Amino acid sequence: MDFSIAWQKLNAMGRSFMAILPNLLIGVVVLVVFVFIARAVRSLVQRFTASRHQSLTLLLSRLAYVFVLILGVLVMFTIMIPSFTPTSLLSALGVGGVAIGFAFKDIFQNFLAGVLLLLTEPFRINDQIKYKDFEGTVETIQTRATTIKTYDGRRVVIPNAELFINAVTVNTAYDKRRLQYDIGIGYGDDIEKARQLILEAVKSVADIMSDPAPEALVVELADSTVNIRARWWINPPRRADYMNSQDAVLTAIKNKLTEAGIDLPFPTQQILFHDQTEVTDGNRKQQREGWPAGSGDVPQSRAQAQQEQREKHAEQQRQLADNKAEPLQLPESTEQPQPEPRPAQGGKNDSAG
Repeated sequence: MDFSIAWQKLNAMGRSFMAILPNLLIGVVVLVVFVFIARAVRSLVQRFTASRHQSLTLLLSRLAYVFVLILGVLVMFTIMIPSFTPTSLLSALGVGGVAIGFAFKDIFQNFLAGVLLLLTEPFRINDQIKYKDFEGTVETIQTRATTIKTYDGRRVVIPNAELFINAVTVNTAYDKRRLQYDIGIGYGDDIEKARQLILEAVKSVADIMSDPAPEALVVELADSTVNIRARWWINPPRRADYMNSQDAVLTAIKNKLTEAGIDLPFPTQQILFHDQTEVTDGNRKQQREGWPAGSGDVPQSRAQAQQEQREKHAEQQRQLADNKAEPLQLPESTEQPQPEPRPAQGGKNDSAG
């Protein structure tokens, strides 16, 4: 076998490798330099963003580190392979980039929304927020999603794009929070007296702010009540403080109004049953339509008919009892009295002699 051709090829490859070896070494050195630069940039970003949110600091430092590393890799390939240029790489990735963009559209959207949320900081970790049907405390703000812990101990993961596009209520955005509740009193009660009692009850509860002062406003004349809205402020505004304050205030208001004799009406319902099956027995149409309007008497219900039967039976029993209690009287006799017999007159033998 002739190994000369193989040897020539190996020799050519060796010469080519030795020719590009300096470029390889220079490229590796450049990459190492860029690694140190990336670390330095990350430290600078962390130092300048230390006063901001921890998640934002971590995100920006990582982004800066990755960006510098990618730049170093591109420079390294340019040195090692002179024919390689970043423009050729971008053109090669152009078609594939479009496909990747469509495939990872939601991921990129959530990533960008997470970056914007961390930059703008509409809410932070440990804030209590409400989004649609979810309400709880923010645990983490990541690049893809935000996690909150609900008040009943569940974790909810919400995509950042949802939080960035839709409305979110931040309950702890400010240091204080206003609470309110409507109390209904009777129409016969004194409104001013009730308002004064409500204010006294609210002010008697601890941790109620005096500035702004509590208020009691008439807000509605309802069907059976005059509604007075009690409003007061608390600090801090977290969920536990909200519930404790509302419990104490409502208890104090109820006790205060009850002691003063203020009526607290509540809605009642009266259900009337009209049984017409006896009168309309067999007539399904009349049973479905009900009794037509007219000037005649309304037929009695079954309950009324049974009550009348019981009363009639009781009356008959009373009459029978009264008849038994009366003494029996015999009818007078119509015979004529018999005359008394006359004594017999004496004969001749009865004379004195």
